[in-house]
Parts: sequence; structure tokens; C-alpha cells
Amino acid sequence: RKFTTRRQKMLASLALSALAFNGPVSRPVGRSAVQMNQKSPSVPMVPLNPVTQGLPASVGFDPLMLATPSNIKWMIEAELKHGRTAMLAVAGWVAVDLGFVLPNSAMSGLTSLTAHDAMVKSGYMFRILLLCSLIETLTFGSTLEMLLGNNDRTPGDLGFDPLNFKGGKDYEALKVKEIKNGRLAMLAFSGICTQAALTGKGFPYF
Repeated sequence: RKFTTRRQKMLASLALSALAFNGPVSRPVGRSAVQMNQKSPSVPMVPLNPVTQGLPASVGFDPLMLATPSNIKWMIEAELKHGRTAMLAVAGWVAVDLGFVLPNSAMSGLTSLTAHDAMVKSGYMFRILLLCSLIETLTFGSTLEMLLGNNDRTPGDLGFDPLNFKGGKDYEALKVKEIKNGRLAMLAFSGICTQAALTGKGFPYF
């Protein structure tokens, strides 16, 4: 009986020693872990960033996992601003090359490609910079309050809606269209600038 008791104690000691080398008991896999295991629909070889799910026009494209819950509003705001600027820039660039220019001697004979240096030399570009800086200064306050969670403002909403699109039934669809057209315009403007510089020709730049 003493031998049996000693043997049981020895086996129990060995069992406890073995458990000491084991990792902690695994916990049930949570929802966030399951989402992180999902693959991006636009880049299937990388994981899907769950922060991008449910956003307007989101295709899960965030291969560097840059979006976080704390910065996503800022990133949406930045994308909308750049997209809107690019849409205006594409229209303006093509319009100038088609002959639509302001009746000003400083702009006579310029193309969109040559206008930049000429506007810097004449001082018009500095005025544009001041105007853009003024707009950014006036709107930064509400943007900061949005990022801090002190207001219910949505990213990109500057309160400018003269046609009352926000009250329409197609508002959600229009938000998707704006983002998609903005992304296309950003790519298009880069292509137009490059093609105009390489060929030296006006619209359609070949």
C-alpha cells in the first residue's frame, strides 16, 4: 500500500511538471479574430481589415492595414477631399486645353501644362494657396470636433448641399458614386498630367 501511494504521488508530480511546459488553455476564438482571418475581396492574398467593412464604396482594400477605429474618420475625410479636388482638377485641366480660359492677358496662350509655372511667376498661384489655406482653417475646427467625438458630423460633410441631396432617397447611392468617381479622378488626373508632359500635346493628349 505504501508503494502504491508513493507511486501515485510520483505520477502526480510528473503530470504537474508536464503541465508546466504547456501554454495557457486556449480561449474561444472571438469575432474579431475570425474577421482578421477573412481575406480582402480586392486583394485576396492579404487579410481583410475589419475597420473597412460597411463603409460606402469599400472593397476591403487596405493591404497595409492603415485604417484603425481611431483614424478612420480622418482617412475618409482626406479621401473625399482629394477625390473632390481631383474631379475639379480633371474638368479644369481639360477645359483649359479646349480653350476655356479667363479673359486675362496673363493666361493668354497657356496650356494646362504650362500654366503652373506662369501662375507662380505672376503671383496667381500664391493667391490660390491663400484661398485654400483659408478654407482649411475655417473647416478644421469642425473636423477636429468630429475626430474627438464632440459632434455628429460625418466625414466630408461641410454643410454645403444647395440641391438637398442629403434629404433624397438616393443619398446613400450618391455617396458611393462620389467616392468611386473621386478615386477614378485621382488616377485620371495623374495620367493626364503624365501624358501631357510626355507628348507635349493638348486634349486628348496623344
